[in-house]
Amino acid sequence: MRAVVLVGGEGTRLRPLTLTAPKQMLPIAEQAMIERVLGHLASHGVDHAVLSLGYRPDAFINAYPAGTVAGVRVTYAVEPTPLDTAGAIGFAARHAGIDGTFVVVNGDVLTDLDLGALVAFHRGHGSEATISLTPVDDPSSFGVVPTDRDGRVQAFIEKPAREDASTNLINAGTYVLEPSVLARIPEDRRVSIERETFPAMAADGSLFALGSEAYWLDTGTPDAYLRANDDLLMGRRGTPPAPGAVEDRSIGEGVWTMGNADVDGASVSRALLGAGATVVRDALVERSVIGHGAVVEEGASVVGSVLLPGARVAAKATVEGSVVGPGATVGQRCLVHPLSVIGAGVVIPSGTVVDGERVPAGA
Repeated sequence: MRAVVLVGGEGTRLRPLTLTAPKQMLPIAEQAMIERVLGHLASHGVDHAVLSLGYRPDAFINAYPAGTVAGVRVTYAVEPTPLDTAGAIGFAARHAGIDGTFVVVNGDVLTDLDLGALVAFHRGHGSEATISLTPVDDPSSFGVVPTDRDGRVQAFIEKPAREDASTNLINAGTYVLEPSVLARIPEDRRVSIERETFPAMAADGSLFALGSEAYWLDTGTPDAYLRANDDLLMGRRGTPPAPGAVEDRSIGEGVWTMGNADVDGASVSRALLGAGATVVRDALVERSVIGHGAVVEEGASVVGSVLLPGARVAAKATVEGSVVGPGATVGQRCLVHPLSVIGAGVVIPSGTVVDGERVPAGA
């Protein structure tokens, strides 16, 4: 089975982290998001994926020069201009010469979906395209997909008002498509699959959908990015939280380490410590990822947060519910309040209060 993986977006909701790296190259519990996505595909028989690239394509190409990601052979299709969802799918599939049934996934969605069951449903219904659906509490930010009893899509309603939504089942961003769908996608212009291609297919009865209660998370906001890490730390997606992680109860309950993490007289629980991470005496780390080479100094507190590789939290600083970018420094006695995002290499001066802000380099 072949797949198209959409990774071309600029990740604006996760800025400033995405000013220096594509969203899908950000680590989730010390493993790049794209590796988690492709690892899931590989577990369901996908052996070749086409990455539909737009923003910072060299980051992917340079990271995987052998052309293999998580056991999946990859090729790259770099959009000459932004083509939107359907346009990107068409461009990538044609570039790769796909001529059989194929899968499409969004590269910023983490899921435990049974892809084999979705493909079987697709083939069993003779569908031209099949969408995976997932339930959400508030569907107003997504594409709502009502179906009949057979799973045939009756409409494809993009981002309805909450009170107008006829169902809470939304487009989960995983599709099974026949190659005939490519003929529905005009070349060399922007085409939205949610607003053009799927509504047209729903109108002629060739679009089906299947709901699933499997784990699903769109990681595109700071809150969701933190939740993705926390779900792994708390065992909601099984253990270990990352390949190569080893549980070390001598450090604390639910603590996982990768390589030679150094913990000296600190209180650490429900955490993942990357290779070369350092947590020193009187520091507190709870429900957090301390990336490789990151440092938490004496008396500092890091709770419900992610320190990306090489980040440093100086003595007696507090970081809560936030993301500290790679190589960034939170100065002594700083207070970083929830949903703050500190960009790569930023230095926060001692004593500063960061209150839910996004701090890019040079700010």
